[in-house]
Parts: sequence; C-alpha cells; structure tokens
Amino acid sequence: MKNLYIVLFLIVFSSVHGQQTFGTISGKVTDTSGNPLPYANVVVEGLKLGVLTDDSGSYTISKIPFGKQKIIVSFIGYGKRSKTIEINESSNSIRINFTLQETAENLDEVTVNGKSTETETETEGFAVNAVKTKEASLRNIQTNELLNTTVGVKIRQNGGLGSDVNYSLNGLSGDAVKIFIDGIPISIYGSSFNLNSIPPSMIKNIEVYKGVVPGHLADDALGGAINIVLHKEAKNNLNASLSYGSFNTIQASVNGTYRSKNSGFTVKASLFNNYSDNNYKVSGRSVVVTGLGGVQTPITARRFNDAYRSTGGLVQIGYTDVKWADQFFIGITGSDDYKEVQHGAFMTITPYKDRFLESDALLANLTYQKKDLFTKGLDVNINGAYGKRNRTVNDTVAWAYSWTGERAIDYKGDEYQYTWGSQQEGGPTLAQIKRNVASIRSGLSYAINDHHKFLLNHVYSGIDREDSDPLRTILENTFYGTRDLHKNIFSLTYELNAFDEKLKASIFGKHYQQKTTSVDPAIATDTNGNDIIVDEVVSSNKKYDGYGFAASYAITPNVTLLASAEKAIRLPNETEIFGNDGDNVVANSSINPEQSDNYNLGFRFGAFNIKKHQFTVSTNLFTRNIKDRIGLPIETSLNVDDELILYVNQGSGTSKGIDAQLNYTYNNNFGLNFNISRFDLTIENNGVEIDVPNTPFFTMNGGLRYSFKNVVQKKSQLNLFYNLYYTDEFSYLVSQGSNTVGDDFFKVPEQLQQDFGLSYIFPGNRFVASFDIKNIFDKPVYDNLSVQKPGRAFYLKINYRINNF
Repeated sequence: MKNLYIVLFLIVFSSVHGQQTFGTISGKVTDTSGNPLPYANVVVEGLKLGVLTDDSGSYTISKIPFGKQKIIVSFIGYGKRSKTIEINESSNSIRINFTLQETAENLDEVTVNGKSTETETETEGFAVNAVKTKEASLRNIQTNELLNTTVGVKIRQNGGLGSDVNYSLNGLSGDAVKIFIDGIPISIYGSSFNLNSIPPSMIKNIEVYKGVVPGHLADDALGGAINIVLHKEAKNNLNASLSYGSFNTIQASVNGTYRSKNSGFTVKASLFNNYSDNNYKVSGRSVVVTGLGGVQTPITARRFNDAYRSTGGLVQIGYTDVKWADQFFIGITGSDDYKEVQHGAFMTITPYKDRFLESDALLANLTYQKKDLFTKGLDVNINGAYGKRNRTVNDTVAWAYSWTGERAIDYKGDEYQYTWGSQQEGGPTLAQIKRNVASIRSGLSYAINDHHKFLLNHVYSGIDREDSDPLRTILENTFYGTRDLHKNIFSLTYELNAFDEKLKASIFGKHYQQKTTSVDPAIATDTNGNDIIVDEVVSSNKKYDGYGFAASYAITPNVTLLASAEKAIRLPNETEIFGNDGDNVVANSSINPEQSDNYNLGFRFGAFNIKKHQFTVSTNLFTRNIKDRIGLPIETSLNVDDELILYVNQGSGTSKGIDAQLNYTYNNNFGLNFNISRFDLTIENNGVEIDVPNTPFFTMNGGLRYSFKNVVQKKSQLNLFYNLYYTDEFSYLVSQGSNTVGDDFFKVPEQLQQDFGLSYIFPGNRFVASFDIKNIFDKPVYDNLSVQKPGRAFYLKINYRINNF
C-alpha cells in the first residue's frame, strides 16, 4: 500500500498542468409564481447524469463533457421543459434557471418520484439512514441534536454543550459505534474537534449505518457507523452564522469556497467558535447542602464549574474538476478547547471546583479523488491526516465545595480540605497526554460494467502516546511510560447490480490487525547488586477476520426489501486499554476485543405521491449476538464508584428489536416525521441473563414542520418547527432480584422533551433569522448515570449566505 500512495502522489504532481475537458451547470427550478420546486428531476439527455433539486429548488450537475448537451427538467403535476447548451473551455460553468407550468394532469393514481441521493443510499441494502442537514443549518441545532432525531439512534450526553457524548445504535454504544469525517475516524482529530463543535452548515449530509458497515468505511465498527460528509461543491459560496442563547451560549461559524473557473484552483475554509457557561439549574437527590451536624437540605442550584469553549477550523487548497483529479486538496485542521469539570461519573453532593481540561490538535491533511483513472471505471480515493494532539488535566485545588458554589463545611461547621489535595482522589495533577497521530484511508474501485464492481479499501491509524505530569518529581516523571497503538484494516468488496437495477448486492470481507505496545520504566538489580532503571515492554499483536453482505430487491418501484448481515469485530481503543485521567477512565490492559454477529431485515415503502401528498414508511428488524461486550462493569450492589470509570468485558449478550419510521409531506409546506425504536439488550453475568443497565430500551421521536410563503415580504418564507423526544424509564443498576427495596433510587424516570423553533428566510434566500426554545416545559432530562442535562433554554440565530459570487 505504501508504494501505491507514492505512485498516486507522483501522478497528482506530474499532472498539475492538465487541461479541463468537462464543465458544470447549475440553476434553480421554480413555478410561474417564483416558488421553488424541490425534488424536480434535472437530467442531461443521453448521459447517465441527473439530480433532484434541493429544498430551495436549486441543482448542480458536474462532470458534463464538452459539446452540445440537452438539459431536461420535469416535475409531477407540471409540464416538461428543455434547453440545449454548449459547454467548452471558455464557457465551462453555466447557470440555467427553469420555470415550469402547472398542468391539469390527473394525479389521483399513486406515482413514484425520482430518487434523491439520500434515497439511493437508503435502498442499497444496508440498514442506513441518510440525514440531511440543510434545514438544521439554519436553526440553532447542534449536529448531535440532529442525529438524536434519527430512528434507532440515541445520543447519550453528560450535561450541556461540550460534555462527553456517547452514541448508541440499536443498543450498541461507546466505541462500538465509529464516527467518521469523510471516512477518516474522528478520534484522530481529538476531543477538541467533535460533533458538538462542527456546525451543521459545514456538513452536506450524515450517513448512519446500523449493525452492518460497508467495506468502503473499513473500520472495526461493531454496532454501526456515523459518517459525516462535508460539503464538496466546487462553486463559490460563503456562509456565516452567529447565535446566542441561554447559559451565555455563543456559537459562530464561517465557511466558504472559492474556485477559479479557468484553472480549477480551489480554496476551502471553515472556522467555528463555541462557548457556554453551562450554568443551568440542577436538582435531585445529590444536589444538597450539608449543614451543622451533617444535616442535608435539598436545593435547586446552578452548575458553577462547567464552562466550555472550543475553537477550530479547516483550510484546504487544491484543484477540483480538472483532468487529473476530481478533487485534490492539501490542508490543515486545527482545534483547541477548554472544559471545566463539575463532577465525576455521577453527580455527587460535593461537586468539583477549578478542575478543568484543555485540549488542542493540529493536523495536516490530504485528499485525492479521481474517477476513471487511466481507464474508464477505475476510481481512486485517498484521505489522510497526520499531526499532534495534546490534553492536560488541571486539578490542584484541595478545598471541598457544595452545590452553592461555596466551600463545604463539616458537621462542626468548619470548612475542610481533601486530604489527598485535589478535587478528584489521587492527588493534585497537571497530567499531560501528548500524542502523535496518523490516519490514512485509501480506496480503489473498478467497475467492469454497469453490473459488476470491485472495491479494495485500507485504513491505517496510529497513536504514539506519552504521559507526564509537571507536579511530579523528576524521578516520578522518569517512571511515566509510553503507549503506542497501531491498527490496519483491509476490506475487499464485490457489488452487483442486476435485473434492471431491481437487485443490488454487496459482499465483503475484512481483515483486522492491531498492535499495542506499553513501555514502563522499572527498577531492577544488575549483576553487581546496583539498582538500575530498565524498560518493561508489554506488546500485543492480534489479527481477526470478518465478513458480511447487504442486498436490496425492488419488489415494485416503490417497495424495496433490504437485508444485511456481518460478522463484526471491534478492537478495544486507546482509552479502554491505556485509560484517560481527563475522562476519569482507568486503564485495563487485559481487555479483549468484542465480536458480534449482526443481522438486519427491513422494508422501505415509498416514496408515494398522491396528488400533493407524499409519504415514506420504513421498518427494520435487527438482532446482534455479542461476545465479550465492552462496557462499564455490571453493578449488582449499591457500592458504585462515583468518580472513576473502568471498561471491562461484560460477557456475551444479545440485542434484538425493531425500528420503524414514517415521513410525510403535503404540498411541500407541511412535514411530519415519526420514528420508534424498541429492543431488548441482555448480557450473561455470572451465569444469569440480565438486562444491561444504564440503557434505555424504548425511544420515540417526532417532528412537525410548516412553511408559510410571502409573510410580511414577497418571496419570503416562515418555517415553524416542533419536535418531541421520548425516552422510557431505565435503571443504571441491575435489579436486586425479588428484593426491589431501594431500586427506585437508581432509576432514571420516563422523559418527554419538547422543542419549538421558527426560522424566517428573507427575500433572496441570503439572510435567515431563527428562534428556538429547547425543553419548552422545563422537564428534568437525563442520559447517563442520572446526570442532569439543561432545562428550558432560548436561542436566537442569524445566518447569512452568498452563492455563486
């Protein structure tokens, strides 16, 4: 593979002066009143090139060969229009707008519209949802909140903005669910560049694969994968947004692209900044004030040591849509964050004060994509990143504090300090973790013809980690060890498209290899009886194989059967093996990989169009047979550590359940979506099968949207939104058999959160203002270990964008 990278790199640089032989068309499709027509079909006659317009009626088609081309536009209930254009070197980027006339066509019968990119993804056989972000980018919604509305997905967050997040897909969570940015594992970028930080305006769409992960993502994803696809459009645009809201929360982002029409030279940049005091109100059994004699009085308090700030950006320079590359970019990704820590794994009666974390990352990145390299049907795709990321834990205050923010007192009324000299047990620390990180993902695909295709993919990721602490003595720092983790995953895939595209199938195999090395200094005695420092080296090199398939069959044009299965492997990650003081995780070098046999069977009905009504229904039955599941220890007693986390192999288990989703629109003005997920997740613990604790088994999400046109101003649009999130009751402690006395203390109650929002799009579609109310009725909401999340909150956001300047 190394030689392949060198060859491809030489091809790139030896072809810089290649000439462009194709062009791009873009524009907008509207009705006679000037209203946009979303999901209209735009095709180039005689070529397999075509798209559906987006929500604003806009479209872009790239890679159109030079010469005369006929563009045809159609939409259900409207007439068809066509225009002939000529694309050449002097006119390789053309803008064409179309206006369609409504017809008296009889639409009483059910008809089927063309497939959008998202629909194509969702009908390839995998249990996958394609989440659009365009609408969310105009509101004050984080990427994580958008994911939380997706069927089968549950976002588990330990508090407000910037707090630790865990992703659950059909009951499998933690590192069993892999997160990618354009196919690169997001873990490479460090905690300062995460889905809390990346604004939806930077994202084109999100692919959520449940249980079975396609070979081209080639990673050890046991329970599924979330792939964040960033915008790649090679057109001039600029988007800026600023929001302010409750808890002194400020979020700002700017992203844009510039492309030279003549040379293809392209510059892309994205910047973001987030800040929040996170001083929301909390209450409950742990939020108390201890007075004289140890009397505890429950109170409602504000969090006072939970502020979060993150800043980051991405700058890329290269070429797009030129002869030698569809995309070639070199760039830099940088990020920095600061996070105060209010408590350990649980909310306790003595919260932390002045304990905080600082992180930063700086990585160089490379992107190269080319279709039809050397010969028609041979495509190459390379994404790589290399750099450094660091993290520091600052915990040097010995005083104990109460939830009032004042120093705590003992039963005599005296202020007191912790004997260990810090907020968390273990002593004062300025622990530093420095990492050199690298990841490169490469893919080759060859389409023999329209029916047969082969794909070869490889991903390498490596972490060289060094720990230290300036508060320790020189001798103690001498005895800090180093930690290295290197991982290679290969995949080979065969794709079949048969029976007039009714049958789509994908068969793949994966090979996993992970090497870990721990080097710890130790004292030994030499032959002369003198003490000497030696290195104790513990290394592991493990290899595994997995395989799977995905298939879909269109029984009718609008009814599709989907089935997939995979023998999946998930290798323990750096934190689970080596620990992480900043996240209160202790090391476990003996932890084993977890394995699972995953199965999905589902149907997709739609999209159906009946007059102005459109609806889609999808379902998925799933089962996961898990071996050596990695998670927190199964606690069967009340003696739970309230600060530290240890990841262990819990044992073998099974997750099985069903997802269902409904999407409905009327006249492109009214929209409704509703989904439900129900599963059982059991694990065999000491010979007894038990429900896995700290896991909600039943969730529902719903949303309504309505759009008003020409409100106050002509060609303006007002959008109203309503969302609800339901989570059934669950416990983070295993039931104590028939004796349930005291179990209620560990139950997280049933939750129903409701949000409301509106956005106003000014004429010209450049300026958008939005207002959101989160948790309208101020209900207590929790995710992990009964840690309370923010209550009612208000946010105002303004967004400005320029396209095709």
